[in-house]
Amino acid sequence: MSGSLMVRLDGLSYTGMKPMGLAVKILRLNVTWNETMVMRKRRFAICVDNADYEASLILRKIYEIIPDEAAAEDGFLRVVDESGEDYLYHQSHFIVVEFPIEVEHALLG
Repeated sequence: MSGSLMVRLDGLSYTGMKPMGLAVKILRLNVTWNETMVMRKRRFAICVDNADYEASLILRKIYEIIPDEAAAEDGFLRVVDESGEDYLYHQSHFIVVEFPIEVEHALLG
């Protein structure tokens, strides 16, 4: 056995820290696909309570959630409301839903 260590990760061979030949190409494809899927997957919420926000939120309307980790930690969702601007609303005003990608495209189209 030589002095170098060969490791198999996800079925791909690596020597040291550098992926070999085909492994580099496969990893690049996987990263691109994963980034695309993350960017493509949108989150939506249905308004179930518009108390105090009758002009801004419509009951039973589907709103796209704008990612905002800081707001989510405090129990808020950022959505584009009827004014056309994005605002924070408490998550209790919504039910978060997931749709198939085809439905997402139809909602965003």
